[in-house]
This record gives sequence, structure tokens and C-alpha cells, in this order.
Amino acid sequence: MSDTETLVLDLGPHGRHGTLADRTRRIYDRLAVVYPLSTYLFHTRAHECALQAAGVRDGMRVLEVATGSGEMFRRLVGANPNGACVGVDLSPNMAQRTHRRLRREFPEANTLCQAVDARYMPFRNESFDVVFCCYLLELLGAEDIARALGEIRRVLRPTGKLALVSIGQNVEPFNRVYRIAGGIAPAFWGRQVAQHVPALIESAKFRIIHDRAVRQGFYPSRVVVAARG
Repeated sequence: MSDTETLVLDLGPHGRHGTLADRTRRIYDRLAVVYPLSTYLFHTRAHECALQAAGVRDGMRVLEVATGSGEMFRRLVGANPNGACVGVDLSPNMAQRTHRRLRREFPEANTLCQAVDARYMPFRNESFDVVFCCYLLELLGAEDIARALGEIRRVLRPTGKLALVSIGQNVEPFNRVYRIAGGIAPAFWGRQVAQHVPALIESAKFRIIHDRAVRQGFYPSRVVVAARG
């Protein structure tokens, strides 16, 4: 049995709860084929920044929550070829495509990607050295953000780090466009939360050690790395 397999327990009855979560899962299932384009256009620089700031070293146990179409997860496996990389996403299609792609590109790597609700993660306490979470909080309500961050803290080792990437709020023309888009399709776009990120993660008992604004074209991101408090 591989290291990744020993980390995973049964998903249980909490796999996909909540109306908004169901809508989000359906939308991202349908967009699984084309979603990588948006990542390459808007998220690449933020992913690179988060990977560097989190200090991933080969041999670690790393978890990515909300892998999407797998661009960040691919970077993690490349940086950690002899460790264990686990990815989860609410969308089964996203998780399946990412898993298949990584098996093709890194057949010898210890990887696993599966459909899991971030609010109810099936991993043992203190299982991971680093957890990455990119562009997820925008899609969650306040209560679900607190639950997801609590789960992330639970599965992190005492010396572990959380690398969190969110949609930036430091470009006002972008903010106006995003508010309109979020109003039209909230299950896809969500709403910006970057201004609240420090308070959110500190309330989950994390200590911020890195905070940087990153911009790729018109698209702003905020990269925060925090240590488990």
C-alpha cells in the first residue's frame, strides 16, 4: 500500500452537502475540459509564488484542496517527486482528469486525486506537512469557510504550513467586473474575500508568515502562507 493510500479513510456520508456546493460541483464538472485555459491565463504567477513561499521540499506529504484541473497539483508533484502528493476537489470530473493526467506524466510518483468535500476531509489528524488551497474560499459561505479551514488545520502537522491563494481585491476595475459576474453566476464566480483572508485564517488559529499581491495581466491574486498556530 502506498503512502497516499494509507492517508485516506472512507469519505462517509458528508461527501457533497449543501445546495450551493451541489451547484458548484455540477458547473465545474461541465467545465473540466476547458477550465485549464483560465488557469494558464490568470493563475500561473500566483501558483509559482505560493509554491516558492511555502517551501515545499522533496519527501514531504503535501495536500492540495480544490485542485481544479490540476495545474497547481502538477507543480507540487514536480517539486515533490519522492514524497506523497494528495489532491481533492468537489468536482468528480475535475478530480478524475487530474488523477489520470498525473498518472500519465508522473507514473512513478506517489500521487492520489479524488472527489472530496473540503468541509469533511477523510484524512487522519496531522497527516500533511503543507496544504495548498487556491481560489476556493470565494465559493464558500462564511460558515463553510470556517469549517474548511478547521479541517485544513486538523490535517496539518504541528509544524505545517497553509498556502492560500485568493482572488485579489486591489484592482478596482477588476473588482467591479467581478461583482457583476458573481451576481450572474455565483456558483461559478463566488465573491471576493481577499480582504478578509487574514482575519479568517487567524480565527482558524494560523499565524501569517507571508503575504503578497500578485498580478497576471488584468487578474489580481493574493498569496498568503501561514503556519499552524
